[in-house]
Amino acid sequence: MKSINPANGKLIGEYAEHTVNECDEIVGKVHIAWKSWKKTTFAQRSVLMLSAAKILRTNKEMFARLMTDEMGKLITEAMAEVEKSAWVCEYYAENAAGFLQDEIIKTDASQSFVSFEPIGPVLAVMPWNFPFWQVFRFAAPALMAGNACVLKHASNVPACALAIEQIFKEAGFPENLFRTLMIPGRLVENVIKNDKIMAVTLTGSELAGRKVAELAGKYLKKTVLELGGSDPFIVLKDADLEKCAATAVFARMLNCGQSCIAAKRFIVENEVVEEFTALVKKHIEQLKPGDPSNTLTKFGPMARLDLVEEIDLQVQKSIKMGAKLVLGSKRVNREGFYYEPSLLTEITPDMPVFNEETFGPVLAIMAVGNAEEAINLANSSIYGLGGCIWTKDIEKGTNYARQIESGAVFVNGMTKSDPRLPFGGIKKSGYGRELSHYGIKEFVNIKTVWVAE
Repeated sequence: MKSINPANGKLIGEYAEHTVNECDEIVGKVHIAWKSWKKTTFAQRSVLMLSAAKILRTNKEMFARLMTDEMGKLITEAMAEVEKSAWVCEYYAENAAGFLQDEIIKTDASQSFVSFEPIGPVLAVMPWNFPFWQVFRFAAPALMAGNACVLKHASNVPACALAIEQIFKEAGFPENLFRTLMIPGRLVENVIKNDKIMAVTLTGSELAGRKVAELAGKYLKKTVLELGGSDPFIVLKDADLEKCAATAVFARMLNCGQSCIAAKRFIVENEVVEEFTALVKKHIEQLKPGDPSNTLTKFGPMARLDLVEEIDLQVQKSIKMGAKLVLGSKRVNREGFYYEPSLLTEITPDMPVFNEETFGPVLAIMAVGNAEEAINLANSSIYGLGGCIWTKDIEKGTNYARQIESGAVFVNGMTKSDPRLPFGGIKKSGYGRELSHYGIKEFVNIKTVWVAE
């Protein structure tokens, strides 16, 4: 397994892969560790989870540098990711007991209640784009619920995967309660079919989600899938265009556009599309590619060369179909996997930059006649992860938000995840929820207990 620096294309390190037998042995050890862990109290778990949060914050720059080196994330964004990972640890350390307390139900019994109990080792198949946050988003609630964790991280961030395993060890969690498997995707089935794995969670592409769901169905394992997205960013004619445009560029270019919940389809009412485009262009022109390890850099490389080639193919196809190129549309002439921040207008629904998920620094604007047309276009996608709508009429914006088919809608703000709010999608963006009290209840046994005197 190779770790390659996206900023220069050079090899950082190589890591030996686990064999099938080694994976089975590790899963067996995780299962043994879980048998003791499930008997611990929330208070005991909380102390260790808070310790993990402290380790993250104490070593924030080191962990951030690791992300920057392995997948090209801006060092400033990487440090923010470490902070957010610590936050989710603290959130569940402080709230898990309340979320999973027995629910008393009045029945014909002398006593009846619902309990929420751990189910066992959970396999997490995680992506490279947020290599710390995605893992802690799963692991914090899973461990606080009394489960154990087996991580199969993306193959291009092996050092991040091992670092996260080490964090839980240093925090004092039992040996083998959280383990990383260094395996390629083709060996995932062997892990899913292991009887000691009780559930699977995946964050990744629609294709990966289909494969994992198929395997999980075959072996009867519970799943939560957070897949791709093509989030609409709707701009109505009464929006605050200055704030809206600045947020639009940030929402699209964050993590070099490599985010499931990045704004991807910009749907703008005719009356303001020219002004909005001009403001967006001004902000994009300020993004100059540079070394992601420099805190002054505002725009870094994409994570891999194949991702650069894929986004360029979508852009070039759309231009041939009639999209107007305003900025960008080609690789940056420097070492590493850089693609120019790009802006396209006069988009139609049949173009790749509108009807496919675009995972890169490309902002595509489509004009519409009214809000109803905007809502219809937003809902025309096969995806339904997030979205946002911009208007000064809060009542109208809230009403439109209810009509958008997605797991989350933000009014006058960019789509983002927050430990306090449930996160997940509908349609081909997956199913199930992470975060909030909903997320911690995905991987527990919701058990009915009925007692008669």
